[in-house]
Amino acid sequence: MPMINIQRDFSLLSCNTFGIEATASVLYDSDCADDLSGLVRSLPDPSAALVLGGGSNILMVSERYDVVIRPMIKGISIIDETDEYVWVQAGAGERWDDFVSWCVSRHFSGVENLSHIPGTVGACPIQNIGAYGVEAKETIETVETIEKNTGKPATFNNQQCELNYRDSVFKKNKDKYIITAVQFRLSKRFEPKLEYAELETELSRFMPVTIENMRQAIIHIRSRKLPDPEQLGNVASFFKNPAINTEKKDEIDQLYPKAPLYPMSPGLWKISAAWLIQQCGWKGVREGKVGTYSQQPLVLVNYGGAKGMEILCFAQKIIDSVHSKFGIKLAPEVNIV
Repeated sequence: MPMINIQRDFSLLSCNTFGIEATASVLYDSDCADDLSGLVRSLPDPSAALVLGGGSNILMVSERYDVVIRPMIKGISIIDETDEYVWVQAGAGERWDDFVSWCVSRHFSGVENLSHIPGTVGACPIQNIGAYGVEAKETIETVETIEKNTGKPATFNNQQCELNYRDSVFKKNKDKYIITAVQFRLSKRFEPKLEYAELETELSRFMPVTIENMRQAIIHIRSRKLPDPEQLGNVASFFKNPAINTEKKDEIDQLYPKAPLYPMSPGLWKISAAWLIQQCGWKGVREGKVGTYSQQPLVLVNYGGAKGMEILCFAQKIIDSVHSKFGIKLAPEVNIV
């Protein structure tokens, strides 16, 4: 039966993969969009409520949050299909990787390169999650939401979502909407995307090239490169790969001929944030309870007991260091709340 579960003075330690200790004065869990609508209409200031999914891409810098809402809406279903495509809707509370596994097991292609990414389906459009040459925006058809201030439902099509590199209309307006469900258009024909040499090499161990083997190859890579949040608090990549203009690209090319640079659009290039951080000597550095992961400097880790502000201050040191050396400003990928 649909309902809202209410808990007071609730510890959020297990609700964020960074392992930050914080408290919700009131926590609301709901598995029904209609109940969520009623809830936000009843709150005195719904826009101030913190909405939590899997907590895998947030940094909590406060020690207490007045109101926290967790949309726990489950369910995966086929909405429509043709000979070529299938439209699948998933509740915001579904674990993202469970959704990917569901699709792969039915040979529905489009999200297999996004295997083993933590978090929930509802968080997927906020970040426009991406990995190994694929972004969520390539498959997202619509996103169903509730307006925080009115409790009214609002549906966004792909274009209205404004999905860009680790960005969306939902991230720009994080106090305005609660995502309740996402609909995806997936292909019934598997066409492997092997833009990354690392993926192609790993996949050769799982021949033949099938959608199931693609998923396993990616799981192996991510498990090898990224720390398990159960063992070491983290949110995977902390920073976005910055975009630079051609003038800056040529300047770096001259000084560092092997710098990892990738064309984005005319006049814009993407440069690896991990490479920039490593060049500044931050790989594997630890300061107190915070540090960069030894295998991947793009990942900041909580060695246990760190406060959100400690992690944020450590991140700022990296930002300042990269800016001083390269004249490039790193931006966090994580949501700082």
